[in-house]
Amino acid sequence: MEPWTPLFDIFLNSPTPESDASRWLQESFCSSSTSATPFTTASFLSLLSKPFDAIAQGYSFLSSPPPAQTKRVMFIQTLPAMVQSRILSFLAFEHRRFCARDLSSLARGILGGGGDEVDFWVSRAARHLLDVMPESDYEWISRLGLDSGEERTSDEFESVPVWLKNEVAATRVLLPWLPVSLDEFNSAESFPDGEKNEELLSEAQELEAEPMDEDVEDIEICDSLGVPLEPEIQYKAKSLRAQIAYFESTSRTVALANAIREICLGKGLNSVGVLELIEPWKADDEAASVLISHLTDGTQEEFTWPSLVLCSIILPRLLVLEVPVTRVLLTATIEYCKLHQKSTEYALLLPLIMRKEGINNPVCEAISRIIKECLHPAHVTAFCHKLLCDGKNNKKLICLPSHQCLTSPELVWTESLFNLFQNLLNHNIHLTQESVDCIINSVQKLSLRFSKSLKFGNFLLCLVTKCSSSLKSHKQSLTKAVECTNTLVTKSILSKLSSL
Repeated sequence: MEPWTPLFDIFLNSPTPESDASRWLQESFCSSSTSATPFTTASFLSLLSKPFDAIAQGYSFLSSPPPAQTKRVMFIQTLPAMVQSRILSFLAFEHRRFCARDLSSLARGILGGGGDEVDFWVSRAARHLLDVMPESDYEWISRLGLDSGEERTSDEFESVPVWLKNEVAATRVLLPWLPVSLDEFNSAESFPDGEKNEELLSEAQELEAEPMDEDVEDIEICDSLGVPLEPEIQYKAKSLRAQIAYFESTSRTVALANAIREICLGKGLNSVGVLELIEPWKADDEAASVLISHLTDGTQEEFTWPSLVLCSIILPRLLVLEVPVTRVLLTATIEYCKLHQKSTEYALLLPLIMRKEGINNPVCEAISRIIKECLHPAHVTAFCHKLLCDGKNNKKLICLPSHQCLTSPELVWTESLFNLFQNLLNHNIHLTQESVDCIINSVQKLSLRFSKSLKFGNFLLCLVTKCSSSLKSHKQSLTKAVECTNTLVTKSILSKLSSL
């Protein structure tokens, strides 16, 4: 019972219980290989389906004991309805990890009490669990006999999948990530039309040759970038620039934000040119926080205008940041970034990390806060992959022409950048294998340069601890790189590497 307590805490308190529970289960399986704790899916289902009187009480997530009943009450039925529905949703999400026969039995046991006795959301989650079961038999679902279904006794869960057997037997593989052999692809049974077969084969070869990148290389934020500004527009923009430098009151700044939005969003206008004339980044922190909070327009494109707001008000200030950012500005920025995550990635985070001189401690702290508060872990994982593995970041970032000189076409590694990645790993961000490979490649090149840096050493210790499963192929090269360092944590890193 006690080994599963952290999992129940996730179901009780986490805002994203399915993904958090899945991650915890994966980590527990990895750690159980070197410990005596029996983390198995069968034991978890056995715990949920045990009679209530067989479970020790006294845990904080248990509800009050149910009244005496003649029918059998499973342990999961004693939990709060919210926790029950979350557990069932998680089981549906990860149903491939569990025995289908046991999952069906658990769901039928919960639905066996009838619709009036089972909570609506619990009943819905249980039925959804049955829906995702392969080859489900719904004949038992009846008001007259919910317990009449026969449990399947096949050993499909314990056996090796057929597709895996076929993949092992295949001698010629068409796509390395799919168990499809070239002979099967060319077979007349699958594709009776010879012309169609050749066309599909050609498309598959082209797909394999193309880089798997969803993002465009060049992001255009203004369709009218080269359109000259009329004298009247230039006059208005310069008038607004004169007002930017003086913060009189919040109401006056709100009116200024409305005027900026009106002139920038005029049809056919060069919004970038207008913002370059207005120079909104020169407003003080309090005025900037008011501007960014009111420069919104729900009728405009979700990506273009928010990107212009971020790269013209917030980005220029953070690119030259040498002291910690003020709370009022950071709070307003975080609230805006929560609403516009894609713009945050391309118009703020990416240009900041590609800072020409490399990020410093104040910039690192600001980036860490924005990422932690505004982006989903999966979004951060994808962002890190593009940052480390793409190599074309200078074409993807969004920055005003006058500030492009402050960014670099290549990633500049500093102590603070290593500290940033350490912060991400501590926020339970899971890096892809390719991202880890790129980091190791940089570590090997920079180990002598940062040989006495404690921040560099702490990052390596965190990397070895959090990404141990992705470092096995780099054990020898990473050990050589660590041996070049001389910090307080060098021995600890080598000790962890030796146990990989």
